[in-house]
Order: sequence, then C-alpha cells, then structure tokens
Amino acid sequence: MKKLFPIILLTVFGMVSAPAQQTVPTAGSIDLPESSAYDIDSLMAMWNGSHLLQFDSSCNSDTVIGPVSDSILAIRLSTLPTIVEMPMNNVVRNSIQAYTGRNSGIISYALGMLPIYEETFVNALIKYNVPVELKYLPIVESALKPKAYSRAGAAGMWQFIYSTGRKYGLKVNSLVDDRYDIIRETEAAAHHLRDLYDMFGDWSLAISAYNCGPGNITKAISRSGGKTSFWEIYPYLPRETRGYLPAFIAVNYAMEFYREHGICPVTVSVSQMTDTLVITQNLHFDQIVHFSGIDKSELAALNPQYLTDVIPGAHRECVLTLPQQFIRPLAEAGDSLYSYNRDKLFTKAQLGYIDDDMNSRITYVTHKIREGETLGAIARKYHTSVANIKKWNGLKSDNIRAGKTLKIYNR
Repeated sequence: MKKLFPIILLTVFGMVSAPAQQTVPTAGSIDLPESSAYDIDSLMAMWNGSHLLQFDSSCNSDTVIGPVSDSILAIRLSTLPTIVEMPMNNVVRNSIQAYTGRNSGIISYALGMLPIYEETFVNALIKYNVPVELKYLPIVESALKPKAYSRAGAAGMWQFIYSTGRKYGLKVNSLVDDRYDIIRETEAAAHHLRDLYDMFGDWSLAISAYNCGPGNITKAISRSGGKTSFWEIYPYLPRETRGYLPAFIAVNYAMEFYREHGICPVTVSVSQMTDTLVITQNLHFDQIVHFSGIDKSELAALNPQYLTDVIPGAHRECVLTLPQQFIRPLAEAGDSLYSYNRDKLFTKAQLGYIDDDMNSRITYVTHKIREGETLGAIARKYHTSVANIKKWNGLKSDNIRAGKTLKIYNR
C-alpha cells in the first residue's frame, strides 16, 4: 500500500480525482476463459512446476485483505504502463475479483512461470510492434501450460487452432506439432496479433478477434450500427469473447497488484540455463538420454513439440532444447549419437513422417448438444462451417437434438 498512499491522499483532498468509470450494458452472463478453471495443484504437478518452482515461504497468504473499492481499482488500472486501454467498469471489476479471488492460483503460478518465457514473448512482440503487455495473453489463453489443449482443438500456450496455425507456418503432423514449440508459436502469435490490429486499428478489438476470429468482430460491428470500440459492440459479441478482454485486463492488474490482494507468488527455485541444438538427422529421445544422461521426462518437458520420442531432423531442421550441461556430451558423441541402437529404435512406423500438406494429423473433439443450440452456433464456437459439421457426422438436415454428441475435427 505504500505506493498507493500518496495517490489516495490526493484523492481525498480533491486534488486528483479517480478516473471515470464506464457502465457496461448487461448482455447476459459472460464466461471466463477455459484456462481460468485450472487449479494451482494441477499446475504445480506438471514437470516445470514440480522441478523448477516453489512457493514463496516468506509470503503470508493468510493476511486478511478487505474489499477494494471501484475507485481504487480505477486508479490502479490508470497507472499501468500500457497502450491497450484498461478501463474500469462492472465487467472488469468482476474479472479482477475472479483473478484475485477464486482463480488467484493462476496468478501465483504465472508469477513464477512467466520469467522463464518472458524474454521469448517480449522479443517477438517488439519485433511485430505489438504492445508488450500482451506478454500476459498466454496466461489468459492457457495459464502458461506448455501442452494446453482446449475443447475447441486449440493447442499450446498461445492456443492456435489448426487452420490459423497453418496460416502462420505452424506445422502439425504425426511427429511434430509446432503449436507446442514456444519459439515458433510465439512468433506466429505476435504476427497474427499485428495482422488483426492492422485489420481493425484498435488493440482491444485485435485481442478480441484473437479469441473469436475477425469475422465475429466484423459481424458485431455491423450489428451495432457501425460502432468501432469494444465496449460499444460488447452486447453483440459471442458470450465467451465478452469475458475475454476483461480477463486480459484483470490479469494485467493482478500481475502488478497481487501483493495488495494477499496473493503469494510461486517463484523459480532452480536456475535453469538452457541452450539449443539444430538437428538435421532423425534422432530418438533414447539416444539423447544414453549420451547425455538427461532424465527423459525433463527432455520431453523441454521439447513439447515432439509428439513421440522421434525428432524427424531428416525431414526438416529441428531444434532440441536442453540444459547447458547436457549439450557438450551430445556434441562430443558425434555420429555415434545417431547410430546408437538405430535399427532397434527406428522402426518403419516411427520414421513414417506424414507429409505436412496432404496428410496432416487429424484429431477431433466431441461436443454434447445443449438445449436450444443450433448447428450455426456450434460452428461459430469451433470456427468451422455447418456444412463441415454435417459432413463429419453424416447429418442430412440442420435438425439436431439436445443430449446427442457431435464430432468436431480440428483441421
């Protein structure tokens, strides 16, 4: 509270007034992003959480924090050094209460995890002239889970669906999914966000379009009579998107003011210096383990883009990330690295690398039809078409019944 005291004092004496608050029209209930349901225990149980992070033992989370007034929230939001507008209104307040209350475990975890990836995020955002505060977007999208996979088929920290990822050069096949490659997916996300801003000329709309697609933003603008700000088109947006930008604002707030809400951060307990090797031949995880001594679970955690134990370097250049102490043994192994147990480790099936453009891996999710849902609404939710859903499920009409399930493919 020390930083805030001078501001509050001036406000009391009328010298500085709190920023004006917006009133947002009620447009039905909103959803927080899917990642908000993750709990701190499950996040800490993953390899990164259990091996690299620990709770701050000096933090006292039992400190009783009283309710924070809307005027104080508005003042704090106004002090954030951001280009994206961070207004205060009832929807933003509810999102802040969620991320500093029942969903505060995500903020605790993110405070420890973000420094591991922050340089990668910031470098890509600066490269494409995207506001640096969007480094917090993967917290909203995935709670920084490297292998996050949504019910809509979006994958990775930045949550790319197949079609959008492919547009930005992210390959998906039986052995590799670039949507889990932190460097490739971050580059693609920054590029995509820049394209969305160039399309709409507004960062709030660009962020919203990242969630629901530019077509839904264009429709909402049209239905609003040509309004061009997020809060003016708010009632016309998909339900999930109405909560998406407020969640992004709330995460920006919580990552800065977590102490004021009694949130104890998870911190990095082990300093892990990593480096990368470019792989141009087929390489098996067991070969890497044999020559370097690295634990296989650590190897997999640091290289989540590889879906099996095979790195298909003969097909294209692949990047292998390792702690620095394991790099030298591999370099010294030379050709022995690739020849070790090759006939045993590389069966024909393991080396059958599916062509990126013709036979990419097809996966699907199931959707249980709710009362009152239409094929059109389901198609919009999964960024596909009614015709596709009918073809995938052998439907001859648009009539569907609640309780039945549909297959939704992510190609």
